[in-house]
Amino acid sequence: MTDDAPDGIEQGKRLIKVEPNAALSLSHRLAHYLERLTWRTPLHDRRLDGRHPVKLVAVPVDPLPGDEDAGNALLDGWMVAGGERRPLADLDIARLTGGAAFVSHVHGFEWLRDLDAVGDRARTVPAAEALTARWLAAHGDHVSDVAWRPDVVARRLIQWSFHAPLLLSSTDLVFRSRILNGIARAARHLDRTADKAPAGAERIIAWAGVIVAGLLIPGGETRLAIGEVGLARALDASITDDGGIVSRSPTALLDAMATIGLLRAAYDARRQSLPLVVQQILARMTPALLGVAMGDGGLSSWQGGLPVDAQRLNDVLMASGAHGRPLRQARDWGYQRLAAGGCVLVMDAAPPPATPVAGCGSASTLAFELSDGAERLIVGCGGAALAAARYSPEVALGLRSTAAHSTLVLADSHSTALHPDGTLGRGVAEVELARQESEAGSRIEARHDGYVRRHGLYHRRQLLLTGDGRELRGEDSLLPAPRTGPAWPRRANRGPTPFSLRFHLGPGVEAVATADGQAAMLRTPSGAFWQLRARGERLVVDDSIWTDPAGRMVPTRQVVIEGLAQAGGAHVGWVMKRAR
Repeated sequence: MTDDAPDGIEQGKRLIKVEPNAALSLSHRLAHYLERLTWRTPLHDRRLDGRHPVKLVAVPVDPLPGDEDAGNALLDGWMVAGGERRPLADLDIARLTGGAAFVSHVHGFEWLRDLDAVGDRARTVPAAEALTARWLAAHGDHVSDVAWRPDVVARRLIQWSFHAPLLLSSTDLVFRSRILNGIARAARHLDRTADKAPAGAERIIAWAGVIVAGLLIPGGETRLAIGEVGLARALDASITDDGGIVSRSPTALLDAMATIGLLRAAYDARRQSLPLVVQQILARMTPALLGVAMGDGGLSSWQGGLPVDAQRLNDVLMASGAHGRPLRQARDWGYQRLAAGGCVLVMDAAPPPATPVAGCGSASTLAFELSDGAERLIVGCGGAALAAARYSPEVALGLRSTAAHSTLVLADSHSTALHPDGTLGRGVAEVELARQESEAGSRIEARHDGYVRRHGLYHRRQLLLTGDGRELRGEDSLLPAPRTGPAWPRRANRGPTPFSLRFHLGPGVEAVATADGQAAMLRTPSGAFWQLRARGERLVVDDSIWTDPAGRMVPTRQVVIEGLAQAGGAHVGWVMKRAR
């Protein structure tokens, strides 16, 4: 292998393997459960008691903008978060129910940012105090899950500190004392639990909470030093060498960068610099995140995430002080980026994340998304992380399926198994990848073994984006695996196996199949035309969905190429060409 191509493109073949720690999921979950049991003991509650500050050393300025509409909704008596809209009067704060994002938003107090965006202190201060008093009555003195999960505690501590004027301007000295005591108790809880948070964005924000407490609570020098060491360790465990995140979720990487933005603001408030190790890792994270952005400046939808819009992405980049160019080949994170003539293609070229960090891990290996300028042409359905709250767990599971991505589906199954409890099962363990760059264009050839164990077939995908960005040539093949080794199924594939090659279309893209069933004409909202033509198999146009940046499901269309794979495999060649 060589690494002499521009932008660090690695020419030649490379084998990408899933980490062999998926089997740890049961022990991981058991340890997770036992840890939370200890929180409910009086001993842990007493550990959080102690002196609290009479004031904070400084009040940082929140670098991330709030949602003014959500803030006004709060003033009107509605909590809007995580795809849900619920009346405040009906919220049972003590036993809060709803989707994970909604519950985390309420307990993490990120709604303070939305109230601050409204700017009318005469209305926002009483609203903030009233809802905070309800929370303190339910959870202030006793630790419980989810309200005291490390990442949630850290968000709450940060929001109470950054938006202290909404809470500490009260003339009620008892209420002010309870807020400051709550900050101190949260800091002590994080001292003991930050390193227990799952690797990834959750552990990073947990340690960030320790650091913010060290910076803003008087006498916090020792806590600050411990927090900086812990954050460095969390970043090392969570961020890959090329700047990706272990869950492989672009939205999780965005959250981690937003956390660094909050840390930078806290250090600025104390006239101190962000630690050098954090700056160095941020310099790796930025190109990786930009590498999965599409032509409209928003993120592509991978591993359950939303297609976060360009404004939110830019807000986080500005808050963190991040700079960089899009990374075209994230070898460890597992995404490949092709860009030419205004077209951007992002491909998932790795196994799904290992089970302990999977989150909403999806069976999307070898799927791709394609944009033409600012218009998304080929997409994945996306949005599984919010779908369970807004729709149902079954819908969320469907959005994580192979069929919800623009790739090949064999025998109406998943390339990696999705269990009913949300965990990932057997499937893709290895991806063989090769990439070449030339004046003619950029070419990727990748192969995964997700169907070998069940059907004895590899899926190989070849993509070539021409140098002018006006043509994408592809070939999807099902290749027989050697009839040796433990991966070969006990019953070899003797008869024809149906497959479907799916191309989910972006919002507003119209599709009409030709009379011969060999092609489809695609028209984008701006009036650009693309032709998608297949060789040898019948092509149909069907319904699909796309989850937008707000988590809403938008009806769309998809082009499906259907066929049968014999024991010797199958080959489908196709081409997408811009007509004008």
